Amino acid sequence: MNKITLFGMPAEKGRWLLIPLGLTVYLCLGTVYSWSIFRKPLEELLGIGATQSLLPFTVLLVVFAILMPITGFYIDKIGVRQITAIGGVVMGLGYILSSFALFASSLPMLVVTYGAIAGAGVGIAYGVPLAVVAKWFPDRKGLAVGLTVIGFGLSPLVTAPLARMAIAAYGLMPTFAILGVAFTAIILAISTQLKIPPKGWQPAGWQPNIVQNPASIAQEKDRLLRSPEFYGLWLCYIIGTFVGLSAIGISSPVAQEIIKLDSGLAAMAVSLFAVFNGVGRPLFGWLTDRIRPQNAAIVSYVLILIASIMMINASEGQVITYLIAFSLFWLSLGGWLAIAPTATLSLFKPENYAKNYGIVFTAYGVGALLGTLVAGQIRDIFGTYTYAFYATAALAIVGIIIAEFMLKKRHPKNTETATVE
Repeated sequence: MNKITLFGMPAEKGRWLLIPLGLTVYLCLGTVYSWSIFRKPLEELLGIGATQSLLPFTVLLVVFAILMPITGFYIDKIGVRQITAIGGVVMGLGYILSSFALFASSLPMLVVTYGAIAGAGVGIAYGVPLAVVAKWFPDRKGLAVGLTVIGFGLSPLVTAPLARMAIAAYGLMPTFAILGVAFTAIILAISTQLKIPPKGWQPAGWQPNIVQNPASIAQEKDRLLRSPEFYGLWLCYIIGTFVGLSAIGISSPVAQEIIKLDSGLAAMAVSLFAVFNGVGRPLFGWLTDRIRPQNAAIVSYVLILIASIMMINASEGQVITYLIAFSLFWLSLGGWLAIAPTATLSLFKPENYAKNYGIVFTAYGVGALLGTLVAGQIRDIFGTYTYAFYATAALAIVGIIIAEFMLKKRHPKNTETATVE
């Protein structure tokens, strides 16, 4: 079984090529984190406010959060190549149709095309590269998954400048069409190369730890939903994504409106923040292993509190303050996309991790919905984004309290760690 070839070489070597392929898929899918680049041109084109310009982004995140755990159950039934291809086509179609929605100057149509359709494509394709590399790397699952999914967080580093240049050169409407065609072509090409190992395959010299207990797995869902740790983790995850995704949605407008940066420098700043978002995943995954989920959560909230206080006092020209504060916001969001799955693995039975994290991941959708809507509403009501940071500061304090009292139970340390978005 071990003499399997992959990309024309022994599987133990060929499997490493799946990581850059999966990372490239996530670079395409992660363009959603560059939404703030589109917002100002969108507001000018359609004559809308901050709340309305966040609606497509909000709907996309919610649809993504709903479909990701659902489609995860069908990966083995339908096939990794087929699901990846379907997700890529649906996402690309959403972007292409969004250009027509902009041509028609219709925000509701944009919410459907970008939010619902492109969001569905992201949700469909998202889990596949993770599943593929996890199956090919049973001996190094945490490393392989972490290296693959980092593409989602780092995507704005590549896509934000490209989107800004395309908007400047061709306009907002053609940019969506260009991105849609490019994403479809790239993801379709990569989908043809994805495959899972044959049943029973394992790396040479590696032996799995047999911990499966079917009886306990059947009871795990009920125990999960009765556990205070689950509700503590779920609420903490909501707060982490609420703050992080609202910050992502307003990064560029805050730079232009409060700090008075031009659109080009604002786009460059978003690219910088993407680095911190990517770094936050392995960093907080490592921290969660060593200082337990409770303390890792508290660290993230302290960083959010510091960033919020900095932005409450920020004014025109304070570029360094803005860069440090939003780097911390993006770092913390990346952190929660590592804390939550790693905590799920350590707080509950690891053999039922996939289903458990599917339930925990619903917090991502709730945080996305509330965070993006509230940030836009605050801007429209008060005329400035500054007041949004009072909300993030208050939530950070609430998060520290929840983590202290609801994530404090000690559990046996697991030897296996996952870092999954």
